[in-house]
Amino acid sequence: MAAKLKSSKRTFDLQEFLERSTASVNAALDRFLPTEKTKPATIHKAMRYSLFAGGKRMRPALVLASAQACGGRDADALPMACAVECIHTYSLVHDDLPAMDNDDLRRGQPTAHKKYDEATAILAGDGLLTFAFDILARDDTHPDPAVRGELILALARGAGLGGMVGGQMLDLAAEGRFDNGKRQSLDEQGVATLQAMKTGALLRFGSFAGGILARADAGKRAALDRYGDIVGKAFQIADDLLDVEGDTATLGKAAGKDAEAGKATLVAVLGIDKAKARLKSLVDEAEAALKPFGAKAAVLAEAARFVAERKA
Repeated sequence: MAAKLKSSKRTFDLQEFLERSTASVNAALDRFLPTEKTKPATIHKAMRYSLFAGGKRMRPALVLASAQACGGRDADALPMACAVECIHTYSLVHDDLPAMDNDDLRRGQPTAHKKYDEATAILAGDGLLTFAFDILARDDTHPDPAVRGELILALARGAGLGGMVGGQMLDLAAEGRFDNGKRQSLDEQGVATLQAMKTGALLRFGSFAGGILARADAGKRAALDRYGDIVGKAFQIADDLLDVEGDTATLGKAAGKDAEAGKATLVAVLGIDKAKARLKSLVDEAEAALKPFGAKAAVLAEAARFVAERKA
């Protein structure tokens, strides 16, 4: 019998928080980005098209929530929140390309290479990636250059070879994109490693970035890092379950593509029932990791439940 996710009593209205944080992040992104009329106009239009196509803005919300948990202010965390969303959106633009996942829909709209063309999509993704570090390097992102340097290093590692980029390569290898089309069979640990890099690394970064910004002590940073690691795992299992059980209209992208492509997922390794049981266990672990913060971590606790229970 499938395990059901039974949430504890709600202590925070996450939907209201997400709406407020999304509005703040969108307004800040609009201020940071060049306008659509800035030359060369096409790339700026494509960058804005991809950034403002919708989405839950979960990664920047985690940045804001982790800063709050450490006593920081939203206004101080907004540049970091914008930077992580630029990185996330770049990854989606590139993942959707024909050479990668070859998707036509993203967030219910044509993907960037369908709206424009492949070359523009590649360059728009490159533009978003590099612009994220442009934001972080600015003096007004944080007055302490050492803090800015720590944020840049941590984000580069989360998005790069040991994180998202490396995880994507492992994912393609598991699909049989190399070695004459031979699929790499991954066990549970292999899938967990792939997913922790490809999807988990950026969620993990968002979860402890607020601690860096607020100059939290080592114990609180470690707690946020543990929480982020767990939430990353939960997010990917929930995503894999949605690919199996969801529908295209609700998801805003093609459903069932991962299974059709033979992607390595924990749902494929464990089965649906065990995957749901694992998801419930991860939510409990995430909430336990937040104990050092008490009521200040209400947003983060609710975010862990939201990640596990989301329908899109």
